[in-house]
Amino acid sequence: MQQKNINILAIESSCDETAAAVICNEKIASNVIASQSIHEIYGGVVPELASRAHQQKIVPIVSQALKSANLTKEALHAVAFTRGPGLLGALLIGACFAKSLALGLGIPLVAVHHMHAHVLANFIEDPQPTFPFLCLTISGGHTQLVLVNSYTSMQLIGQTQDDAVGEAFDKIAKIMNFSYPGGPFIDHYAQQGNPHRFDFPTTIMPGLDFSFSGIKTAFLYFIRNNIQKNSNFIAEYQADICASIQHTLIKMLLSKVKKAMAYTGLNKLALAGGVAANKGLRQAINQMAAEKGWQLFIPATEYCTDNAAMIAMAAHYQYLANDFANVKTNVLPNMPI
Repeated sequence: MQQKNINILAIESSCDETAAAVICNEKIASNVIASQSIHEIYGGVVPELASRAHQQKIVPIVSQALKSANLTKEALHAVAFTRGPGLLGALLIGACFAKSLALGLGIPLVAVHHMHAHVLANFIEDPQPTFPFLCLTISGGHTQLVLVNSYTSMQLIGQTQDDAVGEAFDKIAKIMNFSYPGGPFIDHYAQQGNPHRFDFPTTIMPGLDFSFSGIKTAFLYFIRNNIQKNSNFIAEYQADICASIQHTLIKMLLSKVKKAMAYTGLNKLALAGGVAANKGLRQAINQMAAEKGWQLFIPATEYCTDNAAMIAMAAHYQYLANDFANVKTNVLPNMPI
């Protein structure tokens, strides 16, 4: 006999967001996120500072998530945590807290794959894709094409061989002296610029793989050469620079998506990960989907960036599949898909 009510607390601590969510019978009852602004002054995430911030915030964030869901910890049926990939110290904070809580309550523990959870963010709200479908998962640490066969079965068919597209956005933004994280600044100014004002080279990779290290280097030399001629080059052409580089990065992504959709023969495409919040990408991929007759699914912006609701959604389906962890389950910073 299937359990009538399933209440799961999920904890996400893979990088610089301390997050907790509660899922009740496949519906998100609360989703609380505390970001770490301290990393802005360093231009990137400092692992040790991230770990310390998680230690300080995890108890109040979990308490708030339970309160918002109108549940006590005694009403929980399982505790979930992000196993990987992510920063080692940050992952350990979430894992140790989850293990202690589950052990104290005498309830099961669920270890969730961070990238699987990003994909399953597409099931938090309607409309939801049906299986199988292709998912372009794009973030600061990953650029992947994933064939999604079920809630718990996913196959990696293409990925970046060097830098992730999110990292490329942030590094390019840093060259332009934008604050961290810089990707949203590029997206903002790109809306006001001419995407065809400047040309940037694209990297051609075999199969369905990506490469973004070359375009970062090309952009660096482009800025240096133009600043030598005009010290105010960035300020004068800021919108056009952002629009042009964003257009190039999006073109590289969509080229592989088009190829992957043809390769798989699918007509259902989903986006996932922090870069899926990019307005320029959403506009371009909506246009391509309309032209090709694809069904397109994109999570709400709050579920694209790191959050615990997506961890909770993945944990729900793992719970149904009896896929549990234990106190000896190790975190995996480089966890493969």
